[in-house]
This record gives sequence, C-alpha cells and structure tokens, in this order.
Amino acid sequence: MSAVGYEIRDRIAFITIDRPEQRNALNQEVVDGLFGAFTDVRENPEVWVTIITGAGDIAFSAGADLKAMERGARAAAAGEPRSGPRVGANDLYQYIRHTYKPTIAAINGYALAGGAGIALSCDMRIFSEQGQMGWPHANRGISSISGPVLLAHIVGAHKALEIEYFAEYLGAEECLELGLANQVVPHDQLLEAAETTARRIMKVSPASLRHIKEVTQRGLELPIDERLKLAVDFHRQCLQTEDAKEGLRAFSEKREPVWTGH
Repeated sequence: MSAVGYEIRDRIAFITIDRPEQRNALNQEVVDGLFGAFTDVRENPEVWVTIITGAGDIAFSAGADLKAMERGARAAAAGEPRSGPRVGANDLYQYIRHTYKPTIAAINGYALAGGAGIALSCDMRIFSEQGQMGWPHANRGISSISGPVLLAHIVGAHKALEIEYFAEYLGAEECLELGLANQVVPHDQLLEAAETTARRIMKVSPASLRHIKEVTQRGLELPIDERLKLAVDFHRQCLQTEDAKEGLRAFSEKREPVWTGH
C-alpha cells in the first residue's frame, strides 16, 4: 500500500500520511508521495483547497524515521554512495509553502520535528484536542531544520529557542495561544472542522486566493518596499482574471458570484 493517500472530492484534495504503525514517520516513500500529491494539487484545476492529515488517532507525523536516519548515517560513515537523487522534508516545506492554493493541516495527534515542519508549512492548522507539537531533537543529539526556521518565524527566536531547549511537547491549547494553531476542536470532529473550513474558503475566488498567497509567501522574503511593488503587480494581474471580472459584475448586478478559478 502507498504510504500517502490522495483523493479529490468536490474540489478538495485530501492527503493522508499513511504509516500509522510507525506514527506516520517520514521516510523516503512518504516524502516522495507527498511531493507527488502536492504536484497534482499545483497542476490540477479541479483542486481548490487541500487538507493534509495523518492516518490513525496517534500521530499527524512523528517526524523523520529515525531508524532509516540511523541506517543512512551508517552508510554515509562507511562511504557508501547514495542510490539516487533524493529530496528531504526541508525541500517539502518550501514546496508546500509555494503551492499557491490554500492548505490546511488537520493535526490529529503528535506533530513532531519534520511532521511539525509540514504542518507549519501549511496556511492553516486545525488541532484535535489530542494534538501536540514538538521539536525533541535535543533529546536525540541531533539538530533541527523546521524549529530554528519555521517555528522561529512564527513565534520569534526567543520563544522558539525556549521550546527547542526544553524539547517538550506543546499541547493543542498552548499551540493556539502561541499562534501555531488556528482552531482546536474535539478529536472526533477534526476532519469535519477541516472540511467546513475548506468550504468556507471555497466561497471566495480561487484565482484571487492564488494571487494573495503568492504575494504573501514571496513577500516574506523581501523588504517592505519590494513587497509592496510585488503586491501591486499581482493586483494588476489578478484584475485580468475571469474571477475578477465575474466578481465585479456580480457586485454591480447585486448577486452572488459564480467562480471558475480562472
């Protein structure tokens, strides 16, 4: 069976990390599967919003498969060449962030290390009340990628370092207080809440959201004056879309717009 489930229903893509016996740990098969799923999200006009979650009730993803990491470290120490080109979770973070359609992470359990990085790469995070997030790298004698970068970007360096220094897990309500979660819901209502959020998003123009997200993500890497110029350029581009024309017509005609995403 594939380590990543993927289906599209009513313009919502549902992605599931599917290794519940290993707490949905990230091995190469999972990373490759997630790249494949998000590539379809990018290219498929029938996908307007994406929800990603983990299989089972224990973990969204416990992060890197440490057994596979240990095998790789031993092979590298022995001078064995890699079998072929590989991409890692850090490449996936950027790929998700720069997938210019709305993405929602439904955190059903532990979201740790690389699993937390995937969640933080999404636009919104809805936590089950059982959800937890953490960066336990210091307990394993290894360094982190998503903690010093993505976590620090959201909560600030001082708070990110505190979280990483203690290497303890954050509960769902604490994640909500820190701005890491958008919403916390009862465990058995998680996917329903995520889908409700997706359908609220789908009431507005998909073309508009693509432009808004791209300006937001690219703009984070630019000085404010360049960010404003980028926003103006994309605003002008967006005005040429069919959705913009339909939205303005609908406003004049006092009716609800009918979006096509073009």
